[in-house]
This record gives sequence, C-alpha cells and structure tokens, in this order.
Amino acid sequence: MKKTSSLKLLFFISLTLVSCRKEIKSQQGGIDMISNVYFNASKGLNQMQTFHISNMNYSNDSILEIIPDLNLPGINVEKNFIKDSLYYPIGENPESAIISELIKKEKGKLVYNKKAGAIFSKEEIPNYKNRRMLSDTILFKKNYKRFEINSPWMYMRFYIYPTDTIFPYSLYRHAEIDYNGRLERIDTYNKKTDAFVTLQIIPRKEWDDEAKDFFSFNHYIKQNESK
Repeated sequence: MKKTSSLKLLFFISLTLVSCRKEIKSQQGGIDMISNVYFNASKGLNQMQTFHISNMNYSNDSILEIIPDLNLPGINVEKNFIKDSLYYPIGENPESAIISELIKKEKGKLVYNKKAGAIFSKEEIPNYKNRRMLSDTILFKKNYKRFEINSPWMYMRFYIYPTDTIFPYSLYRHAEIDYNGRLERIDTYNKKTDAFVTLQIIPRKEWDDEAKDFFSFNHYIKQNESK
C-alpha cells in the first residue's frame, strides 16, 4: 500500500514539474546561420568552403534578416523584415524603413517559400521517428544533447543545447520541444555525393549596427504614433 502511494506521489511530482516548466522568450539578440561544406569527405577534410547563410537580428518576435551573398563575402543580396510567418523585403536601407507602413503597403510573403537566407520549415526532420540517442557532448564549451538519424543515403547528427530560453527563429521546433532546448547544430553526411556539411545556428546577445538603427528608429516611430 505504501509502495503504491509512493509511486502515485512520484508520478504527481513529475507531472507538476513538467507543467510548471516555462519557456523564456529572449527579448533581443542575433542569430547567425553558418555552413561549412567538406567535399570528398571520405578522403579527408581539406576541401572545405564556408558559407554565411543568414544574419538575423530580433526584437521580441520581430526579425531583421540580412542575407549575405554566398560567393562574395561582405556583399548582401537581400534584406527582409520577418514577423508572424511572413516576410517583407525592405531594400538597401532598413534603418529608414517604418514597420507599420511596410506592413500596410506590402503583402507579406510566407517565410516557408523564401528561397534565400534562413530556412523556415513546418515539416518534421526526415525519418525523425527512427532517431537514436547519443551520449551528451561538450562543443565550444557548451554541453549538448545529441541524436542521430541513419539512412541508406544520409547520416545526420543533431545537437541540442538544453535551455528554457527560446528564440523567435527555430529550424525544427518540434525537436526543441521534445528535448527541452535549442537546436544549434546539424551535421550531415551525404553517402552518395561524399559531402559532409555542418550547419551552425549561432546565437549572440547583441544586435549588429544596422539592426540597432532599424529597431531604434522603429521604436521611436511607435512611441510617437501612440501619443
């Protein structure tokens, strides 16, 4: 009888802890998406090319995305304002773009259809149900949970940083919910093409200068509109 009561108590406590877990939304910061591609990987990791895929800055759930040219470092090819699954092209000078006017004038496009920059997906990780847990590891002085997915044509390894703090951008939100953290790295080996690709989603606390101007200007506009 005592054993049954103890089991019920433990079950109740575990449910309470799960229900009390709260996600903390990061108010501002940045996210860089960087990929390293290794060609002929089975012969060594000497043939490598790095791509800066996206530079994102966010204020609450609003994102300013600056998309670099993959072939010309230092050159940007596109700038977008992103909110509520929609994106709005804002031209070369985002620091003078007014968000409220932009949303009124432009018809937002679905981020899932965006061709360049950060990938937005509503789909699950392919073959996710057949994943296999790996031991935790330390990478760049951070502890990560890991799992792998192995198929006849592809091997993938995923790294999730355990945290309650979430960002307005997530590549595979369903995995972050399952593992109570943020997905910050994916390693992929294509067995057919012999290419090894690392995708890093790197968080940072500070905005870059262009984002500071953009968000500060729009904060000023919003304050004046509410007067």
